[in-house]
Amino acid sequence: MIADRHPVVLRGLSSVLGDHPDFNIVACCSDGASCIEALRNFAPDIAILDVSMPDVSFLDILSVVNSENLPTRLIVFTASDQELGPLLAGAADGYSVILKDVTPEVLVRSLREVAAGQRLLALPSSQQAASREQSTIAENALAALTDREQQIMRLVSVGLSNKEIGRRLNITDGTIKVHLHHIFQKLEITNRTVLAALAISLNDRASPSEDKPEQPIWSD
Repeated sequence: MIADRHPVVLRGLSSVLGDHPDFNIVACCSDGASCIEALRNFAPDIAILDVSMPDVSFLDILSVVNSENLPTRLIVFTASDQELGPLLAGAADGYSVILKDVTPEVLVRSLREVAAGQRLLALPSSQQAASREQSTIAENALAALTDREQQIMRLVSVGLSNKEIGRRLNITDGTIKVHLHHIFQKLEITNRTVLAALAISLNDRASPSEDKPEQPIWSD
């Protein structure tokens, strides 16, 4: 279900989700009363809600969902993270947040994550930009690593020592040190703790999606 006071947003969301067969839009609402009626009649899996619906507040809608034990997962769709302060203070749990400046691809992925049971809270715009930039830098750096260097990076991330990695890959301890030196240079880091954290972060972002196979980005 989609609920927004702006017709262009309703049409835009309908167009984006209409391109994906795993989404079925059961209702589009432009006010709070029709939103609550649709929630009761259709009990959709997820509902995308404007944070400032006319005539009924988001907190009222959340209260209806909770008090009537409706199965719908609510998503606040907001244009600005500055609107979230009062909402976060009064609503506690029970909803997710997606900012309206996300790309269609990120929106679709986020909705699938919420439908699967995850709770999403939007980062402030400045943090989102920084996160995207760091992600791009890390992924570009990863692309510069050889297959062997990626293997070693993965094994470091699970806590293996140089000797243990050498035995696993049937190469000498000295060769491992050379590979690590090259990895540190390419990724512009200085120690294996940072390397392990980066490896775990990259592997987490490579979770299965419609375009990715269900496997980690590194394999032995």
